[in-house]
Amino acid sequence: MEKTLTIDLIKELWSKTYNTEGKPDWSHILPYYDINIHFRDSVQEIHGIKEFTAITKRLTKRSKNLKMNIINAVMDNKIIFLEWEMTISYKKYPSSVLYGASRLTLNNEGKIAEQRDYYDLWGDIFNNIPGFGKAYKKFMKKMFG
Repeated sequence: MEKTLTIDLIKELWSKTYNTEGKPDWSHILPYYDINIHFRDSVQEIHGIKEFTAITKRLTKRSKNLKMNIINAVMDNKIIFLEWEMTISYKKYPSSVLYGASRLTLNNEGKIAEQRDYYDLWGDIFNNIPGFGKAYKKFMKKMFG
């Protein structure tokens, strides 16, 4: 049986998942997810541990290196919020830092039944492309600011 998820355990698990050398590895954290996990982020929505495992494998395949820094973490009953900075190094592109947050919802068994990740994928990536970041910010400010 897995340990009960706490803030300290989440920080420990996430730091092992996104290591500083080599490929990320989710094998130690996947047992903490419910088999019917509902995952959603800025680009995808999936249901089930099989599909969730597949997206972790795709991210591992695409990236050269991945680092996660948990800035803040709070837990209230069955809800865990994480604020994070993720640095991803792609095989053919420069490293990008994504700033985001995750909401984890635990089920009655203490497993992660829902994960919703919030981040500005394009803004954070575009900021690392010389000349394009300023144009993107100008566009966003004009359209939404």
